[in-house]
Amino acid sequence: QVQLVESGGGLVQAGVSLRLSCVASGRTFSNYVMGWFRQAPGKEREFVVGISTSAGRTYYADSVKGRFTISRDNAKNTVYLQMNSLKLEDTAVYYCAAALGRYADSIYTVPQDYVHWGQGTQVTVSS
Repeated sequence: QVQLVESGGGLVQAGVSLRLSCVASGRTFSNYVMGWFRQAPGKEREFVVGISTSAGRTYYADSVKGRFTISRDNAKNTVYLQMNSLKLEDTAVYYCAAALGRYADSIYTVPQDYVHWGQGTQVTVSS
């Protein structure tokens, strides 16, 4: 079992930056593909970005490409989401998720591929 705990959310103005963190415990973190998803009120949970086990590969949703950056520190069992130039439409609950990587460069983009989820952290972007 893997436990994931997100932090770093908050209320910010449009255009500023925010960094989310997700700390994992319970299993060998480096074996897990990590992903960030978000869910806005009344909408389905959507994929934001994923990172392979070795951090050698990342994949971003078009809506965040060029503004968000995912990274991981396997020594600290932590994955980060650096969010720059935040927009109103980035407002959502952000979740990190983990799944065992099938291959070294595996990345998963659908929620059903992930087994472990954090409780989420709220990000609210105001004008």
